[in-house]
Amino acid sequence: MIDKMGLLFASLHQETSGGAPEWIVAGLGNPGAQYEGTRHNAGFAALNMLSAKIGVRIERAKFKSMCGTGRIAGKQVLLLKPQTFMNLSGEAVAAAAHFYKLPMSHVLVLFDDISLPVGKLRVRRKGSAGGHNGIKSIIEESGTSDFPRIKLGVGDKPRPDYDLANWVLGRFSQDDRPLFAQSLERAADAVEELLKNGVGSAMNLYNA
Repeated sequence: MIDKMGLLFASLHQETSGGAPEWIVAGLGNPGAQYEGTRHNAGFAALNMLSAKIGVRIERAKFKSMCGTGRIAGKQVLLLKPQTFMNLSGEAVAAAAHFYKLPMSHVLVLFDDISLPVGKLRVRRKGSAGGHNGIKSIIEESGTSDFPRIKLGVGDKPRPDYDLANWVLGRFSQDDRPLFAQSLERAADAVEELLKNGVGSAMNLYNA
């Protein structure tokens, strides 16, 4: 006897997923309400902006992450928010890339950067961790640093002796919030440009 529920589930899954992802877009951050709105959760915030723009809910638990699938620039994309906490982000990102047999050149990572002023973006084709533990974890777990990324500026700590952990786990000032909000919109646009026309085009448009 045919399993009608199984066929229905398969049909619904096919309709909503649109096939296997061609790209992974991962936003880095820490899970939990206490971390919402912090500088270190800029990647989560950017992914939320992107998901809202394309009408995708990030609500499926898989790969130690919350996930959602949708289409960007005609490509099937997995949106990924690791729930491992920042320092173990690579466990989630590498697992998803391995499962879908995607090269890391098709894994785009969004994350915070204290070396950039609030509101600034930097699109990069590849690079070192630059002291960012989330990127360090991805490099260690995937075995390569050759993956594109979009850095969102969160500003440097106010003085050299200021504790870095306290700074990145702190929230934006009232003056900085509008600038950061604008950068989230630009980051979502940069993702679309990168997937549509390549890293070089996104760098030319968004690294000003």
